[in-house]
Amino acid sequence: MRKVYLDNAATTPIHPEVITAMMNVLQNDFGNPSSTHSFGRSAKTLLESSRKSIAKLLNAQASEIIFTSSATEATNWVLTSAVKDLGIKRIITSKIEHHATLHTAEHLAKEFGIQVEYIDVLSNGNIDYQGLAAKLHSDVPTLVSLIHVNNEIGTILDIKRVSDLCKYAKALFHCDTVQSVGKTNLDVQELGIDFLVASAHKFHGPKGIGFAYLKKNSMLQPMIFGGEQEKGMRAGTEAVHQVVGMAKALELACANLENDTNYISDLKNYCFSELKNIFPDVKINGENTFYNLLNVQLPLSEEKTSMLLFTLDMKGIAVSRGSACQSGSIKPSHVLAEFLSPEEAKKPSLRISFSHFNTKEDIDLLVEALKTA
Repeated sequence: MRKVYLDNAATTPIHPEVITAMMNVLQNDFGNPSSTHSFGRSAKTLLESSRKSIAKLLNAQASEIIFTSSATEATNWVLTSAVKDLGIKRIITSKIEHHATLHTAEHLAKEFGIQVEYIDVLSNGNIDYQGLAAKLHSDVPTLVSLIHVNNEIGTILDIKRVSDLCKYAKALFHCDTVQSVGKTNLDVQELGIDFLVASAHKFHGPKGIGFAYLKKNSMLQPMIFGGEQEKGMRAGTEAVHQVVGMAKALELACANLENDTNYISDLKNYCFSELKNIFPDVKINGENTFYNLLNVQLPLSEEKTSMLLFTLDMKGIAVSRGSACQSGSIKPSHVLAEFLSPEEAKKPSLRISFSHFNTKEDIDLLVEALKTA
């Protein structure tokens, strides 16, 4: 049975060249990058060259890139330190954010008594920019935390518009770019972001490694204490092979960006047109969505689709109904529930997400499986 993987918003297969790069480090550069002997210096060179490579691709300074275990860790760190160390008294976000943001903000409200305010989400799944502007008219020290590409429906945030609003209001801006780093050009200087977070496994790199971009002189303080790794900002011996793998994955993604974007966009369009052929009433959840993510509402009863994902999995096809971080949850998607009507939110929705490793044959197999399912 040929297996089909169409859940790339959850994680992506590691690029073969990334595996090779990581294996070379594991075999030849096992030294601790904090050691002063030749083994350590060799590992340190790889670590810093990877940092420079990532920084260059984002038009950042190398000193502004700090390696973390994941974007979730980085988001927890940025939001927590902003409250504890930078005097932030209010966080503005939306209810369609990743839970790394939502749950951290909720915790900070309970722990430190800060205000957490939510921007309205429009019926098309995009945030209300005018509502954000209105909320920013305040003297309360504020951090805005918004996702660039929504991980469930793929709606796209206008980062520059938000950063301009924040700059005018003297608010800080944290952006979750997990679904967009490596899939679109991001210039942090041009965009004016204060904090950005990313995870390697979303752009064909390894799991367990990510990074935070901290704008120069951001004054963020460490959350993990111990050694002086990462310029004293994050203690713990760096996983050099993971870092090298992440840098290689991002380098490959950016080098092939135009071709991959066009190819994957065609796959998404083909997928929707084929779904439309068998389900004329199929509907895309959200407007202005990213090119690699398709969230569709199927015109089927709940009874007929209660076992749909299981049935597809038995046929070797991987898709999802929402964030992989909520797998096993019987609750409806918090993202869809925020902007769909109660009746629509009850209907079965599938999240289909693509990469350059997918083919039209994969789509055909998905569509055929849905026909028989």
